[in-house]
Amino acid sequence: MTTAPEVTAEPTALPKTLVKPLFDRAVAGGAASVEVFAPATGHKIGDLPQSSIADIDRAFAVARHAQRDWAKVPVKQRVEIVRRFHDIVLAEQETVLDIVQTETGKSRPHAFDEVADVALNSRYYAAVAPKLLADRKPRGVLPVLTAVDVHNRPKGVVAVISPWNYPLALSASDALPALIAGNAVIARPDNQTALSALWAIDAAERAGLPRGLWQAVLGRGREIGGDVIARADYVDYTGSSATGRTIAQQAGERLIGYSLELGGKNPLLVLADADVSKAAKVAVRACFSSAGQLCESMERIYVDASVYDQFVAEFVGNVKNMSLGGELDYSRDMGSLTFQRQLDTVTAHVDDAVAKGAKVLAGGRPRPDLGPYFYEPTVLVDVAPGMTVYREETFGPVVSVYKVNSDDDAVEAANDTAYGLNASVWSRDVDRAREVAARINAGSVNVNDGFAAAWGSIDAPSGGLGISGQGRRHGPEGLLKYVDTQTVAVQRVLPIGPLPGMSEQLWAKTMTLVLGAMKTLRQK
Repeated sequence: MTTAPEVTAEPTALPKTLVKPLFDRAVAGGAASVEVFAPATGHKIGDLPQSSIADIDRAFAVARHAQRDWAKVPVKQRVEIVRRFHDIVLAEQETVLDIVQTETGKSRPHAFDEVADVALNSRYYAAVAPKLLADRKPRGVLPVLTAVDVHNRPKGVVAVISPWNYPLALSASDALPALIAGNAVIARPDNQTALSALWAIDAAERAGLPRGLWQAVLGRGREIGGDVIARADYVDYTGSSATGRTIAQQAGERLIGYSLELGGKNPLLVLADADVSKAAKVAVRACFSSAGQLCESMERIYVDASVYDQFVAEFVGNVKNMSLGGELDYSRDMGSLTFQRQLDTVTAHVDDAVAKGAKVLAGGRPRPDLGPYFYEPTVLVDVAPGMTVYREETFGPVVSVYKVNSDDDAVEAANDTAYGLNASVWSRDVDRAREVAARINAGSVNVNDGFAAAWGSIDAPSGGLGISGQGRRHGPEGLLKYVDTQTVAVQRVLPIGPLPGMSEQLWAKTMTLVLGAMKTLRQK
């Protein structure tokens, strides 16, 4: 059972008339439950039911039955439901923002990023899915004589295992393309933030999604995660690199597909010709969105020596001006960490760095006067190898700033990591920035922005290199990963092989002439 954090701020409770019906939507027998508390206040949200193995079996059985009927529904009808879901999310955003803030402790501006993400993905996949999922007629081996059709067939039941840091975006935005592709979805959200996923499921059904197509089972990953993966036809996971390795092994043993977005130690590069003031302003959001609990956020900043002093002065000044708090409105720049373990990690990383010679220019301390898990946005300098924060992902409001002497030095330092998720490059010369960006080992690189430009451009794929993951979300890849392709080839008139009375040798010579002619005619 979870221990309640000490209440140090006036609690703002979600109404039981909202919480209880959503909790009841989970496929959970009710034999066991865990208490869930609001990180920013310590106020109890409610008793979250937990799913048994029998519940998981029941959820998958219902999903498989529902999926067979759903796969027969034309794609154009499926996307109309998603369009209505889009409208519900925007119309009811105040409710879901309250839920996201209460469960995570993040500020409202950062909670709105999740609403925007779900709306963008809903609109995009509703628009492109009919064309992407349509049957194709590629050229056959023998023009005219060979007719080929390629069909996209849904995987079946997709498991979406989503984390606590972006509970609406990472549950709904991964489920939507899977559903549009004709699959059913079994969600396993984190216990701390299950309410956001359950709200999304409820909203989707109110938009017209057949019941049973999108369900949630609840429980800690180490307790039920393996059972969910053992029954799924595809796994979509966002979380730590360590857990990602385990999931990849489990999926590999069953020979099912998977997509993993994992951790990051993301670099931001400020080149000599950058707009320093703009970089110092945007870097605040790039580093401290959701109190730094964002895989895409920046934990390392490399600044050219010629502009280092100016950047550090302006950046530190901006950080010190940030407003912290847990109010359910837009009055605060940054909210709380979500767990005691995150607070412990942040504190340990900063204390270790300071003990070994690093300097704190801003922040560097917890704020129990604001709430149980608040920690000030922190800027470190003089961070060196041997300090924990130098290589390990902090996943909190801590960033280290380093001085470099050239673009080459910045790129070399940025690539000195096993991670490869996101990066940022700042320069007034866009061509120069693009050249630098192309040399960084990261799945996405933002020029003159932190993470939103690449992440929000959902017609382009998003994902990691190295230990930051496998597979992609967003773009056509984010939809087509949820289907298997089937090729049906129809041979007309003549078979592919020697004609009656023709020897194999003559057939080979004839085909050699045909293949040469096709190349000359530039046939595929």
